[in-house]
Amino acid sequence: MADGLSVFLVEDEALIRMMIADMVVELGHHVVAEADNVRDASAFAMTAQYDLAILDINLMGVYVDPVADLIERRGKPFLFATGYGPELLPSLLRRRPILRKPIAMDQLKAMIDSMFPGPAPQPPH
Repeated sequence: MADGLSVFLVEDEALIRMMIADMVVELGHHVVAEADNVRDASAFAMTAQYDLAILDINLMGVYVDPVADLIERRGKPFLFATGYGPELLPSLLRRRPILRKPIAMDQLKAMIDSMFPGPAPQPPH
């Protein structure tokens, strides 16, 4: 992926968010927006320019599914990064890819590669 993907990262634990952001950068992508709560994440979900969103399921006791719904309405791909299982998600979101925490670099790379098998999307000119 020549220029890498633009990633929107939603995670309420600051250290975990930084760790995932570092992995994203090390894999050749870049984080364009970050949020740690549903309100901010909802705003970014609708306005930020990103190729992929990585969402924690539980943000300070509030489930992230409203954010996932907004991202899905925009037709953007996303995955969940969580210590929880898919049973906490509404049934329509259970088919989405899930990375289990703690996340390993090779797992993140494999997941991104499976979601974006070809060259990275090119930014509009």
